[in-house]
Amino acid sequence: MKSSYEEQFVSLEAVLEKLRDVDYIANRQMAMTVYLACRLGKPMLVEGPAGVGKTELAKATAACLQLPLIRLQCYEGLDEAKALYEWKYGKQLLYTQLLKDKLDDIICRENGFKSAMDKLHQYDDIFFPWPFLEPRPLLKALQEKNGSILLIDEIDKSDDEFEAFLLEILSDFQVSVPEIGTVQAVTKPLVFLTSNNTGS
Repeated sequence: MKSSYEEQFVSLEAVLEKLRDVDYIANRQMAMTVYLACRLGKPMLVEGPAGVGKTELAKATAACLQLPLIRLQCYEGLDEAKALYEWKYGKQLLYTQLLKDKLDDIICRENGFKSAMDKLHQYDDIFFPWPFLEPRPLLKALQEKNGSILLIDEIDKSDDEFEAFLLEILSDFQVSVPEIGTVQAVTKPLVFLTSNNTGS
């Protein structure tokens, strides 16, 4: 099954024309990179000094393909939790309060702390289902059924550990959420990585 990228970007000329339609003038080399990234399903790295239009290329591509643009701004100290997902602890706490009577009932039926905790562990999945998960950019991009444009901006500002984590996700377009399981992209996002490094 073809992705919407492949269906619309059928040729180099189609890429140039569609980008032109949203007022982005790309040269043939740039358009060829976008075309090949769509065909191969691989991320593309766009390098250059600030202000040359790296981010605008991703925005224009999202506009002409009519897909959501999901942006992850990199910075020193960015980690998995901020880029992937976090739990809605306030909502979980409220849920726990609402279930307090039930929890008290479960604990009262057990003899001793250990047996009560063992019993509570059987209900772990009711505290960590999808409704309590707050997806961050990377998980959002994987969850878009019709695909998306994932812009990972200024990758040069991230730490080596985060880059390694990112490469792991982008190699298979899937990630494991310990409490839920593996989340795999239904449609791979089209990924733009930007960097202010110029290679000199």
